[in-house]
Amino acid sequence: MHKAKKVRITAIGFLTLLSLCFPFTAFAASEATAIDTGDNAWVLASTALVLLMFLPGLGLFYGSMLGQKSIISTMMMCLASLVSVSFIWVLWGYTLTYGPSLNGIIGGLDYLGFKNVGADPLGSLTIPHLTYAIFQSLFCAITVAIIAGAVVERMRFSVWIIFSAVWATLIYVPMAHWVWGGGWLSTIGALDFAGGSVIHILSGASALTAALVLGPRKSYKTNSTSPPHNLVFFLVGGMLLWIGWLGFDGGTALGAGALAALAVSTTHFAAVAGVIGWLAMEWMIRKKPTLVGAITGAIAAMVAITPAAGYVSVPSSLLVGGLGAIICYWAIHIFKTKLKIDDTLDVFALHGIGGIWGAIATGIFASKAANPDGNDGLIHGNPIQVYHQLVDVGVSLVLGVAGTFIILKAIQLFTPLRVTEQDELEGLDLSQHGEKAYNSFEPGTSDSYPHNPTVMNANLEHTLLKPASSKV
Repeated sequence: MHKAKKVRITAIGFLTLLSLCFPFTAFAASEATAIDTGDNAWVLASTALVLLMFLPGLGLFYGSMLGQKSIISTMMMCLASLVSVSFIWVLWGYTLTYGPSLNGIIGGLDYLGFKNVGADPLGSLTIPHLTYAIFQSLFCAITVAIIAGAVVERMRFSVWIIFSAVWATLIYVPMAHWVWGGGWLSTIGALDFAGGSVIHILSGASALTAALVLGPRKSYKTNSTSPPHNLVFFLVGGMLLWIGWLGFDGGTALGAGALAALAVSTTHFAAVAGVIGWLAMEWMIRKKPTLVGAITGAIAAMVAITPAAGYVSVPSSLLVGGLGAIICYWAIHIFKTKLKIDDTLDVFALHGIGGIWGAIATGIFASKAANPDGNDGLIHGNPIQVYHQLVDVGVSLVLGVAGTFIILKAIQLFTPLRVTEQDELEGLDLSQHGEKAYNSFEPGTSDSYPHNPTVMNANLEHTLLKPASSKV
């Protein structure tokens, strides 16, 4: 039997077995449920916005900041995160995160294979359980994708796929359960509205660890910063992130009411303050404000406001976002020029440091007047909230660093983590995927592609199909 046919039969058999293992869940809501169609529409729309910030948003934002030879591989890493994490989310990720808590440590198996995840709402929510589950799946997936920014241009694609699934299971799932799934961090009063610790600190700490384990790129030069190869893509990707972030934070309200309006507003105005804060630093130090700085400042600010979006007032969000951008500006400077760590796209400086500031700022500025379901912060007479936030920060840092180190070292026992030096110099677009993003490079330029059989054959085929020239 042909090998390809065997593979197809094996795949079909595997999928059939999966379908038999997990019973079908009815999707007709019972009469006793109270689904609010407006709330459901908003969360579904927010789900689409989060997917938009994933690809093309994050893919363009990351890919544009690299050389021309790695944009395809970067987008493929983002796509692989989405696909692999979404797949395991259905099988076991969701139930371990949001199943009934087992001693505050991990979720039970009530929702294994999306069993009992259907049209009826979850608890007191006014949206279908399935809407909540798919919305949360993208939070897990994009957390993994953020880490890619630290290891692009040198990690093997096959290793990235394995890492994505394992990291999501062993690192994201427990942390998300502890904070959002009824776990022990939620019981002590730590506040994280949309993912300051669960998403940004966790991914930032993991990204820094992964960058250190892999080592620097062969082309990495200390005390230097390469400009984005395509500022238009950078702007488009950054603005798609800005737009998507409104659904990311606003959708976390899980309804279309006042809390969603607050989260969307604080997110937007924090981003505005972040642009101002970053450009102020550039104006004072470099004497010239840049487009790269403006968009990066907005991203840093939105990272900072993420844990606080539904707990602080709009005026407070200006402080959280503006200070967050300034803090991240100096963090990037320190990591690039002082510590000389090749975190390719400054993931820890933006997401890790920005998330830490955001978590602490939540403990300072949170107000029950803004959200009665939250807690008051330091400026409203509750200094202990800052301590709770620091515990949350510490746990996410330790879990991200230790967990990522163990996972990568375990994978390294079976296969190399990095591409070969030749593959790295050739560019991961060609060496890992046999494709290139652009076909208009001038021969002899530093970023032109070397000779490659795949590309040469494609060019030869194109030449053979062209009409004959009159010139010999």
